[in-house]
Amino acid sequence: MPDTLSKGRDARQPEVAEFLKQHPEIRSVDAIFPDLCGIVRGKRYPIDQIDKIFNEGMAFPGSSFLLDVLGENHDPTGLGFSDGDPDSLARAVPETLKPVPWSPKPLAQVMLTFASADGKPFRYEPRNVLARVVERLAELKLRPVVAFELEFYLIDSKRTANGAPQPPLSPLTGERDEATQVYGMADVDAFDEVLEEIARCCAAQGIPTGAISAEYAPGQFEINLGHVADPMMAADHCILFQRVVKGVARRHAMQATFMAKPYPKNAGSGMHMHISMLDESGANAFDGGAEERASALMKHALGGMMETMAEAMPFLAPNPNSYRRFQPNIFVPIRRCWGFENRSVALRIPMSDGNARRVEHRVAGADANPYLALATALAGMHYGITQRIDPGPAFSGNAGFAFDEALPWRSRRAFDMLAEAKILPDYLGADYVETYTACKLAEMDKFELEPSPLEYRWYLQPE
Repeated sequence: MPDTLSKGRDARQPEVAEFLKQHPEIRSVDAIFPDLCGIVRGKRYPIDQIDKIFNEGMAFPGSSFLLDVLGENHDPTGLGFSDGDPDSLARAVPETLKPVPWSPKPLAQVMLTFASADGKPFRYEPRNVLARVVERLAELKLRPVVAFELEFYLIDSKRTANGAPQPPLSPLTGERDEATQVYGMADVDAFDEVLEEIARCCAAQGIPTGAISAEYAPGQFEINLGHVADPMMAADHCILFQRVVKGVARRHAMQATFMAKPYPKNAGSGMHMHISMLDESGANAFDGGAEERASALMKHALGGMMETMAEAMPFLAPNPNSYRRFQPNIFVPIRRCWGFENRSVALRIPMSDGNARRVEHRVAGADANPYLALATALAGMHYGITQRIDPGPAFSGNAGFAFDEALPWRSRRAFDMLAEAKILPDYLGADYVETYTACKLAEMDKFELEPSPLEYRWYLQPE
């Protein structure tokens, strides 16, 4: 059935006119959006419908944001089947119309944002959930500056006999690496062609990237994204970056994964969030000067994130696999604490000049939805600032020696705690928290129905 609305054609947007002038060869455009799980969904349109995407909008079922990781709708809280699956109006996010350099044919891409029938931002779109939290900070005359830092694995397109991933063949040696040197340049050199193409594609899409480094396992890399004073844009960059990495990997006969723990014995992949806060004058409100380093406002923000961390875990670690990443003594945070230049804490204040003072939130896995993970962090900051929460003293030494018993370390326990949450529902929306929980628990029920290879090895026990 048609998915366009029968309104008159508006004047062409300058962004569209300039893009088509620069790229006359393009014949199709992907209109995309990330769902609850962070999976990119959308439709491919002929380029002659680009004006409708920007002006009139396109009709999509709002339940598209409430699918599980396999794309199934479980009718969470009566949304999807029970309500007749109504459409929402999707329009282009300004400044996201870009070429898709890794595509084998000329192709454009634009991100969508959704509105309900009453014209208000669609409540179940993760981007709008984040926007509501940002508005709360704006009431305090504070503006977050955000950058994401993502780890990912390049993996062979072929799986092992039992379906597990395996490292790709090294372009230099033709062999599979069994180990890596963290920050080792040889690993960067080996996959330089892939990494360089990722950087070029990011530049073409307006995604600011920085340092590239090899991480703690074969085929694992980290790329830093640039700081922007727009949290929604920062999360957009994160989603678009993941799409670039996966697309470029395919071009090189590999795959890329942002799974939190693809290898049981190797390092997991995190999604660190670097956040600072500008005040009304444009100064960094987290700067406490050379002596204190962290301002009083920053300490209150730290206290709020620590206070809300247990409630936030289903968003920071959304899947059963997410919790395999949390282990003692491997620089993955397992305690609610903060510290200066300490990679074992959950909330790290990196070395920086005062105007760049920021907190690095290190808990989320690379499998988290960046809009929702960031929304929980900013909500915690707002709560801490308004309630003037004391985070306690900075932690020194190894904070990864034991698990924090106040945090949930299994997925179902995390959702049990979210059901009792008192703080985050006020920020994210109680209806959104309820619907998110219903969707993820239905997904988990389906996940737990299928026996794993380990279950056969442990419990089959033939006589």
